Amino acid sequence: MKGYSIPARYRERDYAFGQLMLTLRTKLELTQTELAEVLGVGHRAVIDWEGGLTYPTTDHLKQFVVLAIQRQAFPAGREAEEIRALWQASHQKVLLDEMWLGRLLPDAGSAPASKRVEEIAVTTPPPDALASHSEGWPRVDWSDAPDVASFYGRAWELDLLWEWVVQERCRVVSVLGQGGIGKSALATQVMHHVAQDFEVIIWRSLRDVPSCEALLDDCLQVLAPQALSDASSSLESRQNLLLDCLRSRRVLLVYDNLESFLQEGKDSGRVRVGYEGFARLLRRVAETEHQSCWLLTSRFLPADLLPLEGNHSPVRTLRLAQLDARTCQRLLAEKGAAGSTAEQLRLIEVYAGNPLALKIVAQTISDLFSGDLDRFLEEGELIFNGVRLVLRQQVGRLSPLEHLLLTWLAVLREWTKLDTLVQVLQPRVLRSQVLEALEALSRRSLLERGQQASFGLQSVVMEYLTDELGERLSQEIVLGDPQHLRQVALAQAQAKNYVRETQVRLLVFPLIRRLRAELGANAQVEAHLQRLLSQFRSQDAATQGYGPANVITLLKALRGHLRFLDLSRLSIRGAYLQGAELQDARGGRLLQRLAGHHGAVIGVAWSPDGTQLASGVTARAAGSCSCGM
Repeated sequence: MKGYSIPARYRERDYAFGQLMLTLRTKLELTQTELAEVLGVGHRAVIDWEGGLTYPTTDHLKQFVVLAIQRQAFPAGREAEEIRALWQASHQKVLLDEMWLGRLLPDAGSAPASKRVEEIAVTTPPPDALASHSEGWPRVDWSDAPDVASFYGRAWELDLLWEWVVQERCRVVSVLGQGGIGKSALATQVMHHVAQDFEVIIWRSLRDVPSCEALLDDCLQVLAPQALSDASSSLESRQNLLLDCLRSRRVLLVYDNLESFLQEGKDSGRVRVGYEGFARLLRRVAETEHQSCWLLTSRFLPADLLPLEGNHSPVRTLRLAQLDARTCQRLLAEKGAAGSTAEQLRLIEVYAGNPLALKIVAQTISDLFSGDLDRFLEEGELIFNGVRLVLRQQVGRLSPLEHLLLTWLAVLREWTKLDTLVQVLQPRVLRSQVLEALEALSRRSLLERGQQASFGLQSVVMEYLTDELGERLSQEIVLGDPQHLRQVALAQAQAKNYVRETQVRLLVFPLIRRLRAELGANAQVEAHLQRLLSQFRSQDAATQGYGPANVITLLKALRGHLRFLDLSRLSIRGAYLQGAELQDARGGRLLQRLAGHHGAVIGVAWSPDGTQLASGVTARAAGSCSCGM
């Protein structure tokens, strides 16, 4: 394979060599991709060199040395010494050409015998390096770490994390981001790159939510099995023992999927009930002086770390953004999704540079469209099962208010300000609660922030939530239990025309198709909707919410008119009635007159018998039609 030289004694990763390559590339101020282009090798080759998996060929290593000399990456006065060490560490099949080195560095001289002896000692780890600690090689226990076959981009993030973990010796480092953005893959790469700087490395996934006691015992079995057997059974004694280990040895603990330990809903970031001991341990590791590092991945930051993190603190947080377009294009190409640059960039934008989403969709394009990206985009289908699983996992953990806010943003389909979100919520919610929920969603990377304190969604998230809303509403209508139907307006009277048309196209018509699939002919669908109107009429106006307006919107789309309907004693919020045929509908003339040319009214109230207006009525040319407020 081009750019590779397989180690002759290769058994485990050569962390010493990988660290040398990473350090020099960092000094060259080149990304992995840029170095690969300079040397004429594949991007994967550089990744494997720095991961200690493979060594460069002799020619590529010479090119690298020349580049490092030109950019003064070696310490002044020690260039020859450093080059000889690099050559020896790379296990070349031929000895370093001293005449070639002399031409590069006229003052190089020959390598002293003592240095050659030292270089001979730089070898790959012994076969039993993982079983028992040997000085100079880490003891590694990463049985459940992911096998990252392909790692895309993230050169800047990788270098930054290496700096935090190795150079600045941070105690706790958190890598945050939405599902599929590449947290685990990045943590795996960091673990391999920094391994040589630690005595012990432990990787654990928290996906199955082990107890705090079990988690501690699992780590202590690796760090201090004898001390664990002598320790008392109390949680505090085990925490003390772990901290002793972190002080006495240089340990890297990698905990993946930390969000599994955190509560769902409005208290997201707080540990689950019964895991208070883990929160105490987290704080102690962050606040206590020691020489180790705890690397965490999570969708949102634990609340216990919030007051401790900072740019100059030993507690740091890296929030992963989307992959850069160039890396995403390479990912698509390797998956066989062929297309023009414009088509690739469109797909990358739709999936917000999410590597998992792009991998899944690229595979689908390859399987179903023979790699034809243009045909896939023409189909207009942007959500597939794999992406659904990622989003369902995240959305399923939200509080009711957080979920409702995301759903409203999917319905509104535009950048929306806080005041608007507060106004549309039914029943009303305190502004402070809405703001807290939005901040929580932003931490989970499910929310986008726009200009002038506005909020919106990534395209793929919006598509998922739109489809999820249709499923929920369909089930509610069939079962006659309209909960979400009361909370969200399907087509808003106050929306811009093109937005409302999109709402009808993506929400109203698909919902009618679902109902037809469940109930049969239009007559059966209408019968269910009519029963819902009767159900709403028997309830207080305050509890009807958007339910009646949504049923009227659906009936209008289903029948093409609203004639002969009984619209009395209904709270009709946000229904667009312009051009609607309301002849012979009870209350229809009143609604039509109040709606006026703009198709909407607010502040209408029926008398108890539903035949006339009550006092205190106000009408507005544009707004939502509400009868019975």
